[in-house]
Amino acid sequence: MNVGERWTNVVWQQVGRERGFTLIELMIVVAVVAILAAIAYPSYQDSVQKSRRADAKAVLLEGAQWMERFYTENNRYDQNRAGTAVTDATQFPGSGLAESPKEGGTKYYDITIFAVARNSYTLQAAPKGAQSSDACKTLTLANTGARGVAGGATKTADECWR
Repeated sequence: MNVGERWTNVVWQQVGRERGFTLIELMIVVAVVAILAAIAYPSYQDSVQKSRRADAKAVLLEGAQWMERFYTENNRYDQNRAGTAVTDATQFPGSGLAESPKEGGTKYYDITIFAVARNSYTLQAAPKGAQSSDACKTLTLANTGARGVAGGATKTADECWR
């Protein structure tokens, strides 16, 4: 066999080979992607819930500022000088303190004044919709600055307010 014949045989061997993936190779890739997705998706969901919770905490802190301004003007938290009782956060015109996030389409927390008296109040952010499964449940903020959780939270206040 001369050089030309050997070269022709090599070329025909290469042409005869099929290019592509075998079913086993494809199944291995699918399995690896599925494992990575199973690990990454819960972490992603946790990050989304944390960001929604952070927005609710910001609205609670802003609500506390509104309450302190109200106290400065009226010398009490529970009613204004005209005697109108404070029952919910919507009584502060233009504050946007009834829901969180304040802007955007979907709201994930209802903000309420839970317990209001002459010299004290507690604001709370109760989760709703997709946020209802959050382990922190309802976030609370008192006039003293005490931060807490309620509503069957499975995490501590320190973990939720970090």
